[in-house]
Amino acid sequence: MRTYDSIALGVPETLLPREGTDLAKWAVIACDQYTSEPEYWAKTASIVGGEPSTLNLIYPEVFLHEAEAEKSARIARIRETMSRYLGRGLFQAKEGMVYVERTTGSHTRRGLVACLDLEAYDYRKGSTTLIRATEGTILDRIPPRVRIREGAALESPHIMVLIDDPADTVIGPLAAAKARMPRLYDFELMLGSGHLVGHQVSDPAVEAGIVRALKALVDPAAFASKYGLPAGTPVLLYAMGDGNHSLATAKTIWETTKAEAADRQAVLSSPLRYAMVELVNLHDRALVFEPIHRVVFDVAAGRDLPAEARAFFGGQAEYIPACCSHIMQETVEEQAGRPFKIGLATQDGFGLLEISAPGPNLPVGSLQGFLDSFLKSGGAREIDYVHGAESTIALGSKPGNWGFILPAMRKEDLFKTVILDGVTPRKTFSLGEAWEKRFYMEARRLG
Repeated sequence: MRTYDSIALGVPETLLPREGTDLAKWAVIACDQYTSEPEYWAKTASIVGGEPSTLNLIYPEVFLHEAEAEKSARIARIRETMSRYLGRGLFQAKEGMVYVERTTGSHTRRGLVACLDLEAYDYRKGSTTLIRATEGTILDRIPPRVRIREGAALESPHIMVLIDDPADTVIGPLAAAKARMPRLYDFELMLGSGHLVGHQVSDPAVEAGIVRALKALVDPAAFASKYGLPAGTPVLLYAMGDGNHSLATAKTIWETTKAEAADRQAVLSSPLRYAMVELVNLHDRALVFEPIHRVVFDVAAGRDLPAEARAFFGGQAEYIPACCSHIMQETVEEQAGRPFKIGLATQDGFGLLEISAPGPNLPVGSLQGFLDSFLKSGGAREIDYVHGAESTIALGSKPGNWGFILPAMRKEDLFKTVILDGVTPRKTFSLGEAWEKRFYMEARRLG
């Protein structure tokens, strides 16, 4: 792997399915989507059938509640499938990064599949590394993912990492040069999820242009001037978009590998030091920040949301009924400043939770604090973080559930917020709707 340490970048040997593979069955959506909708994954399995597919290489998180024996069996099947796919020559290797175009509706999102150096990543709040988390990392979500990745022969990424490149100097030139770049794949994704095209970055001059542009973004003086920061402020080049817990899992395994290595110098060349991701420009017109909503399941009998919210927020919260989901959503989306307005969907109808109490700078921060306390007191069985208002309303309207609708944050505020405040509240934003998420396509050997 060619590496560029000053920008924490690695150029991988990318594995793609050999010619003749049905790519519409090979590529499936990120494992952390549709976590409360097993019917989506049943439909995906029906489409795939017995054909080669990344579905057989991942652990959809909808199944994380399985019994221990079923979890172990599923992980064993994933391991066996990885070995079988490698053993039967399913993959073809392509040296270089991959320029990706994902079209959904009238928009095309552009990205660059590459590797990032986990030595330059720290997901803890207050980190000053080149690669940082943008939201709070839920530590108890890491161990189950470690079990899945640890010892795996392959990785296939759904991680999307953002760069703040207003002039589009890194990815923009790739779009202009794509006619001269070998086309690796070009097909329609399953279940109406859009179109995917990939081009190999094989020209050394094009690769050199990418490296130059990234190095310009990490220039300390330019960085400080860009955000109006004091000279010497640690540079943030890569901010997590989607898949932070997957990258945190890779980081955990890498740190363990280093600690257990007999030869600390030799281990630094291990493939586990890197993780494959897709880089996306924050300013890509097709990149839309969507809120991540909340659903609490099996609310305990007798729990009164308005009363409990007023108590938690010191009397500075009110519940206002809404006539319909349309008005409720419009009110949430159009708000500006306090009081925060959070939509609510239950089996009894729709409403708005208005919070005027001081506290976090984003509505999601205030709501999360309340919900954490509510669940800790036994108020509900569990919480899920849901992409898409439609799914949230459908789930929240089922008996015993509450669904909370949140507004989106401005994507232009992301980098400076992370630089100045550390991280946003966990599960603050999502890059597009669930069906627009990254599909597994490329792979890389881990051992």
